[in-house]
Amino acid sequence: MNDAPAVKDLIEELVEKYGDGGVAPIVSLGAAVLRQVAEPFDGQVDDNVLAEFIALMQRTMRAAPGVGVAAPQIGVPVQIAVLEDPATVPPEIAEARHRYKLEFFAAINPTYRSAGHRRRGFYEGCLSMPGYTGVVNRYFSVHAKYLDATGETHRKTFEGWQARIVQHETDHLRGTVYVDKLETRSLCTIENYTANWADPVPTRAAEALGFDLE
Repeated sequence: MNDAPAVKDLIEELVEKYGDGGVAPIVSLGAAVLRQVAEPFDGQVDDNVLAEFIALMQRTMRAAPGVGVAAPQIGVPVQIAVLEDPATVPPEIAEARHRYKLEFFAAINPTYRSAGHRRRGFYEGCLSMPGYTGVVNRYFSVHAKYLDATGETHRKTFEGWQARIVQHETDHLRGTVYVDKLETRSLCTIENYTANWADPVPTRAAEALGFDLE
């Protein structure tokens, strides 16, 4: 028998506790909720509570700070994620990583599929595993499908860093964390990354540490 709290109860509890301008605590790797396949959202809470929950996720993401948060990262196994990237990086890094501004949006029940076979490898991290970073070879471009808070369906193609964020956050909703996909020899502390490997493209790191870039 499953005695876990219902998604409805978890959302309402978080909104009641942190809804007045607060931010939710982020769950760390090792918590079971990060390894569950989250259940689809199909009206477990009404529109007003959903809007408050999404606003709470947005505040939590920005306060972290991060470029995305999935509902399991604040303890709720439901398929909702928020994404936003101000992309405040130097022009040479933006060009090398194809990292450009991503306006805020909430993705409900998102899915993605590759838009071609091209892959790129870059260091990324996760708010649920602070202090570490590693290279993940991800699809350069993906076709995504998701619902917004009004229930409208969106189909959009994302490229570069935006596609990376979409893949990372959608993976969370399937119980997959970036460390499951990284080049294991690339894993390092943020301190080592900053001191040694913070190049626009991780070519030097790949050669020195012995991992693949696709």
